[in-house]
Amino acid sequence: MRVLLFLCLFIPTLLLAQNDVLAKEYYKNGDFEKALIEYKKLHAKSRSNLNYMKQIVAAHQQLEQYQEAETFLNAIISKTKYAAFYVDLGHNYQLQNNLEKANENYGIAINSLLVNPNNAYAVARSFQNYALLDQAATTYEKAMALKPELNLKLPLAQIYGEQGNIEKMMLNYIDLVALNPVTLNNIKRALNSFISEDASNENNSILRKLLIKKIQQEPNIIWNELLSWLFIQQKDFNKAFAQEKAINARVQNGLGAILNLGKIAEKEKDTAAAKTIFNYVIENAQDSDTKLKAFYDLLQIETKAVAPGGYVALQKKYLELFDTYGKFTQTLDLQISYAHFLAFYMNKTSEATAFLEDTLKLPLNTTQKAEIKLELGDILVLKEEFNKALIYYTQIQRNLKNSTISQMARFKVAKASYYKGDFKWAESQLKILKSSTSQLIANDALDLKLLISDNKYEDSLQTALKRYAKADLLAFQNRNDEAIAVLDEVIAQHKTEPIIPQALYKQAQLFEIKNMFEKAALNYQSIIENYRDGILIDNAIYNLAELYLRHIDAPEKAKELYKTLVFNHADSIYFIEARKQYRRLRGDAIN
Repeated sequence: MRVLLFLCLFIPTLLLAQNDVLAKEYYKNGDFEKALIEYKKLHAKSRSNLNYMKQIVAAHQQLEQYQEAETFLNAIISKTKYAAFYVDLGHNYQLQNNLEKANENYGIAINSLLVNPNNAYAVARSFQNYALLDQAATTYEKAMALKPELNLKLPLAQIYGEQGNIEKMMLNYIDLVALNPVTLNNIKRALNSFISEDASNENNSILRKLLIKKIQQEPNIIWNELLSWLFIQQKDFNKAFAQEKAINARVQNGLGAILNLGKIAEKEKDTAAAKTIFNYVIENAQDSDTKLKAFYDLLQIETKAVAPGGYVALQKKYLELFDTYGKFTQTLDLQISYAHFLAFYMNKTSEATAFLEDTLKLPLNTTQKAEIKLELGDILVLKEEFNKALIYYTQIQRNLKNSTISQMARFKVAKASYYKGDFKWAESQLKILKSSTSQLIANDALDLKLLISDNKYEDSLQTALKRYAKADLLAFQNRNDEAIAVLDEVIAQHKTEPIIPQALYKQAQLFEIKNMFEKAALNYQSIIENYRDGILIDNAIYNLAELYLRHIDAPEKAKELYKTLVFNHADSIYFIEARKQYRRLRGDAIN
């Protein structure tokens, strides 16, 4: 009996779903007569389904059966009293160029709000479906005037955006945030489509003025947060910093947000602003953890910028920090950073290793021990003691299976094997890492695997690949001049081999590190001209565009390269950023 009841209920539902799919397919393929028949069947079985009613009207209109559509609409209006159908009826008249009757019915739909302002959303959505944005905006505005507690600012803001009424759109988004602060991140995403990195962009100016006015008239830290966000989008980190300080002065919620701003500035290569921010945190943080994080970030910047003559002074800074805060788990990141500095910059590998071995004696958890062993392994690779390095990396894999740090250790096993010319073993490890949960590790693993697989069969001695790996190792060891010289040999002596674009690209990156931007540009240009079908073509185009934009002062050349990426390399990982830069350089008002 239960089975019979189930079949009686289930089979009609299944048949209805199948008919629905069939009707959609007919309509999609332009077979409107068959679609109309199917939708009428569906409507007969489900009289309250608004979608079936609308599709019947749409099918009649596609067949230019306007009278039939009108008759059907009048029939359902008389039964349902659903105000949005007056919009459909008005549109039906508009299709016949009867604008008087069209506007009459649009007016009836809007005036239905006098009886029930809650009709607003359905009526406005119907107007939007026919791109009648003025009427849709009027509907929302009237509804909120009649019933102020209705919050229709989000859909109204979206309509203003579609109309190009940017100031009204932004005002509604700002009002929405004021009413419901939890929407802040959603509003940022919405606004992001209308602003750009260019502070002089008209839309940026409108938003900035509106927020400053709000700060003056209705002090609320949410306006400072939005203004800080706007300045970050414009990469004006000093102005964002001023807003974050204003926020912190009022809420006293720690300096975490300011520290994060410094990290963003550093990532965007505004090291001057980043240093200012980190120094502020160091001077004003009340807790040592925040101070130490700022010290760590500041030292990373200073290490990258310091010339050999400044190494001793930098070492002194590390030692003073250890004198002040001790060598405990609290300063673990600084200890690892100091060991790296000793080994990779001061060439004091024995001292660095001894320092880390002492650090390992601290009461550490398994992950903290793994972080130290990862650095110890790197120092052994620096010394080209690959087998000893593999011991540390393997210990990490064994003790922290399937973790991100374990996957990083496996990648370093592959990299060490690759450095010493054991390409077969390196490749076997890289195959496993292609499915790493860390996208960054997975991408790096795939890149290295392709490098090996594309070049290992070119000659039985694998001379070019071994030379390239040697240059890669020299770059890892911070011996960039030597790496560039070895890559020169590869480029000169292996002209017909597939390693050349890789060598040109790697060398260009090293030129950039040394601020030799013109030489880097020549390498990227060579890849673009001679290896346009290779896997590095979009990398070369994007990097050359960035050089022209940020270092060589050739924005028109940059614009053309971004354009090439946008129109010819839509599958590139650089596509979104290239499109944004292209539109900005082209002078688009909207990002």
